[in-house]
Amino acid sequence: MTKKKLILIADDEIGIHESLRIYLTREGYDVYSVFRGDDVMEAFNRMRPDLVILDIMMPGRAGTQVCADIRAVSMTPVIMLTAKGEEVDKLLGFALGADDYIVKPFSPREIVSRIQVIFRRMNQLQEAPDQGKLTVGNTTIDMKCYEVWVKGEKMLLSPKEVEILHLMASHPRQVFTREQLLDNIWGFDFNGDPRVVDTSIKRIRKKLPADTDILLKSVYGVGYKAEVQGEA
Repeated sequence: MTKKKLILIADDEIGIHESLRIYLTREGYDVYSVFRGDDVMEAFNRMRPDLVILDIMMPGRAGTQVCADIRAVSMTPVIMLTAKGEEVDKLLGFALGADDYIVKPFSPREIVSRIQVIFRRMNQLQEAPDQGKLTVGNTTIDMKCYEVWVKGEKMLLSPKEVEILHLMASHPRQVFTREQLLDNIWGFDFNGDPRVVDTSIKRIRKKLPADTDILLKSVYGVGYKAEVQGEA
């Protein structure tokens, strides 16, 4: 019997929990609720959820801080919620490693749809016959378990960051525009700021050591490409 995926909801609004619980359980997910930001990591470490829905404004500890806490120890997908709609807030959420960002008020069906997109893409990448381990010099990207290793040391990249690195490393020297990366990685109509790609690339560069053999290079006015150390 397949184990149900567990969704951890962290929000201080009871109505959010009640509406999401109805829709998520109907779709076959287990749900666990937390109402304060300073309770999230205890629940996260104890429950080991498959995905976190995280409000950006909570009592005790802000969702932005909690997202950073999660990313310091795990690459579990995170969807951030907020009542704010400014692009700077969206970019902050993605800069902290969130996989998606939804502005309140929202439809519970939209949340379910976004969750299904994230899980479906991860499953497709893990199950694809041509996937598996991609090794480029001293760097290995394992899509079966969403892990990146450099010289035997595991790097802590978020799922979206792993997917970006894998896509670009699989096509060395090919230039990808921001729009192409959004279409390939996010997998749905993204209505936000394309600069989220810039933020993600910066995070990958920061997380990978200087001596990695995969270099993500900017192509002025176009986008980004991966170059391999030692190649002409």
